[in-house]
Amino acid sequence: MSRKSVADDLERRGAGERGWLSLPRHVVLLGATLLILLPGYFMIVTALKSLPNYAADKFGFPDPLFFGNFVTAMRGGRFLLWFMNSVIMSVGAVVISTTASALAAFAFARMRFPIRNTLLSIVTSLMVVPPVVMLVPLFLLLSRLNMTSTYWGATFVYAGLITPFSVYLLTNFFKTIPHEVLESALIDGASPMDILRKILLPLSGPALVALIVVNATWVWNDLLVALVLLPNDRLRTLMVGVTVFGQRYNSDVPVAMAGMLMASAPMILLYIFGQRYFIRGMVAGAIKG
Repeated sequence: MSRKSVADDLERRGAGERGWLSLPRHVVLLGATLLILLPGYFMIVTALKSLPNYAADKFGFPDPLFFGNFVTAMRGGRFLLWFMNSVIMSVGAVVISTTASALAAFAFARMRFPIRNTLLSIVTSLMVVPPVVMLVPLFLLLSRLNMTSTYWGATFVYAGLITPFSVYLLTNFFKTIPHEVLESALIDGASPMDILRKILLPLSGPALVALIVVNATWVWNDLLVALVLLPNDRLRTLMVGVTVFGQRYNSDVPVAMAGMLMASAPMILLYIFGQRYFIRGMVAGAIKG
């Protein structure tokens, strides 16, 4: 037997052994994937069933497809109003936070000033503070400013809560851009704001998309902050409204699942359209620095 044949035989045996050793890992990953996908599967198939169909078979495919649950959900709740409230607060919070975070990250990443590292550490450490701890102080502050039950009050609170993570991610991403590029711009007479607007931000597309997806999803799905700071019914966000809606239709599970599916769809679509850049932005911002 030639040396090449022996080497090929050993390689095949090694590959087979590695395959058997990796089998438990694949089983665990497959189980975790199914565990994550099962609630989504249940929500989708249940939303497309009639109530008798659901009572007969809770986990099977809908037969036939029934779209009347969505009509009932739209009539039974104020979905358009809740949807617009969530859009206003999500978009407003993301825009305010991203703008402030870009300016702060540029200063932390590319400027030299006293206690820079200390300030950055303080800002990033706020990521580990649970929002529930700050709810009472924030409510008292907004009450004194007459900003409770207002779009602006809740939007600024959301923007403040998501800013520490945004500063952390953008600071690390800005540090990955070669310094020679910025020096060339300075030599050509560019101001610091020109460098930020025309060089850093265009090169930070993946990080910005990652921020938009993560922050918009967090604001959209939040329940606690909106429940405390927005007691007015006309300012109710989609998650708060869906919670009340689910309690109202507790006995009609397909209608409740239709409402949940409509509430989840915007963020699912946002992630699908942004997934091309999402992983790149998260990895670059978390590893490089």
